[in-house]
Amino acid sequence: MSDLSGRTALVTGSTSGIGREVAIALANAGAAVAIHGRSATHAADLAAILGRQGRHAGTFLADLSDTEAVTRLIGEIEAGLPDLDILVAVAGADVLTGEPAAWPFERKLRQLIEVDVVATIRLARALGAAIRDHGGGSIVTIGWDQAEVGMEGDSGELFSATKGAVMAFTRSLARSLAPKVRVNCVAPGWIKTAWGDGASELWQKRAVRESMLGRWGTPADIAAAVHWLVSPDAAFVTGQVVNVNGGFRRA
Repeated sequence: MSDLSGRTALVTGSTSGIGREVAIALANAGAAVAIHGRSATHAADLAAILGRQGRHAGTFLADLSDTEAVTRLIGEIEAGLPDLDILVAVAGADVLTGEPAAWPFERKLRQLIEVDVVATIRLARALGAAIRDHGGGSIVTIGWDQAEVGMEGDSGELFSATKGAVMAFTRSLARSLAPKVRVNCVAPGWIKTAWGDGASELWQKRAVRESMLGRWGTPADIAAAVHWLVSPDAAFVTGQVVNVNGGFRRA
């Protein structure tokens, strides 16, 4: 597939999980893809994969929970990617695995607000204006399908608040940047990333039960939706939140 040939994309959070899959999918579709992450080692691994296709557009390292780092990142991207056409803002804080899983609710909330909400908004506003000013393109953010219906417990409260904010912001940014820049949001359901791999039997069963298709989603499912949204096939789609969740149902 080459429907993104000649386009330049940046995928934040692209050194692992969903972001990595999105970056590879866009490169496979012909785009030159720039990488963002915190780990130089993981970034180098992905850069090598993209480089073999001749589609590595650069690497940008920054911790999105650091306000000053985000400011520097925006400047570096604007200078290094003057012809940016596509921004996919995947980067999000992982508060479900590793050390952060033991953090108190308030610390998790602050981390999610800084990374998932504030950094996403700052990057999308600044880079969206740059994309608009040099001719137009597309932005995709990442929400959460249950943000609009609610889920019980700490995680439900944390992610509905933060991802719900991203979804609402996306709809407004689409109005601000129209007609030159299309802005949409993909809202994943239960996707088998690091947390899903180690989830308890209860959650394994729940994820399958709450999908009409009877399975976990995969990062490739999300990447396919992102690819469509940034492609010419979605040229009349903007301001939308697209659920990619296998047909969520309360079971």
